[in-house]
Amino acid sequence: MATGSDAHRQEDSPNTSSVSNLQSEIKGLTETAQQLLTDKLLLESEISQVKKRASRLEEEVRNLRTPPMVIGHIQDLTDEGAIVRSSNGTVFLVSINPRIEDSLLIPGARVALNQDNLSVIEVLSDSWDPLVVTSEIIEKPSVTFDDVGGLEEQIIQIREAVELSFTNRDDFERFSIDPPKGVLLTGPPGTGKTMLAKAVANSTNAVFLGLVASELAQKYIGEGGRLVREIFDLARKRAPAIVFIDELDAIGSKRLDSATSGDREVQRTLMQLLSELDGFAPLEDVKIIAATNRPELLDNALLRPGRFDRIVEIPLPDEDGRLSILKVHTKNTPISGRIKLEEIASKTDGFSGAELKSLVVEAGVSAISKGNKKITKSDFLNSLEKLTLNSEKGRIDNSSGLYD
Repeated sequence: MATGSDAHRQEDSPNTSSVSNLQSEIKGLTETAQQLLTDKLLLESEISQVKKRASRLEEEVRNLRTPPMVIGHIQDLTDEGAIVRSSNGTVFLVSINPRIEDSLLIPGARVALNQDNLSVIEVLSDSWDPLVVTSEIIEKPSVTFDDVGGLEEQIIQIREAVELSFTNRDDFERFSIDPPKGVLLTGPPGTGKTMLAKAVANSTNAVFLGLVASELAQKYIGEGGRLVREIFDLARKRAPAIVFIDELDAIGSKRLDSATSGDREVQRTLMQLLSELDGFAPLEDVKIIAATNRPELLDNALLRPGRFDRIVEIPLPDEDGRLSILKVHTKNTPISGRIKLEEIASKTDGFSGAELKSLVVEAGVSAISKGNKKITKSDFLNSLEKLTLNSEKGRIDNSSGLYD
């Protein structure tokens, strides 16, 4: 027979089980709620990121739909607004965005103009013309004077005019004289004018800026002069620097009274170059080296002292010069010991340095195509015959006695 205490335990057992189950359910619900809250926070964070991305995309779409702006330069400022020159060379009097700081609005500043009314929208940061930036800028040219053969006298002249200005500035001040500003290299094509300019830049550790003068002849009025001005501004910022202008006769030809509009624009570019060479802004550690094979076409204003202080003529090499050039171009080239460079030099009268280099290159190509380890006498003979035919100097007889 069950006692009273046993009956009481039997009555409490179901209640205890129910409480335990209820607590377990509450714990599970709590964990579920916590997980849902975490998921909610993650979703809200994702939604916020998506909204920000959508906002950026909308801003990009608005920018893409915005009409393009015109680039111009401020010429002058008046009470009514600004006088600006647009990218096509036309000059306008336009209004100015009142939010632009007055200190930024100065003559010469690059500005963005509204396409419809050409009002000044904003002032752009200083920037170089793509031609100036992409012109050949070499921090330290790899060409040295050892790579230039047969021009010993010309090397001395150009080093005196350019290198001494960089390395002996105190001596020039002690003698109270101004160092030379520029050197003009004249001579037939392929005689090493560009190599000389690079070699002197290498010897002085100067920045080398090289361009062809024809690139300065622009379509719109004033653009050529602006390019010249920017090139020299860049050179001054990168000083010590050497500006090398090849084919100078493209913009430096003699000025004529009767000229077309295109000729007048080239003359404006020339006058800007004359101003940079001998104007109000000092060149200081900037030296000019120019090259041309038509010096008789140049304007007299370019040739006077104070602009190109020294004119160095680089003629076609003589026999000793040709031998020196051949030694330079074959010093690292495997050639047969039976080849006599002296004989080749004696039989290449009238060859320029570039043609002599081409002679070695053609002989090397011939040897490689045959699978030879060295350039043989037949390779040189075929190369010499090919070049003489191309230059209309006549065919070289196979029994010319070039080799032993």
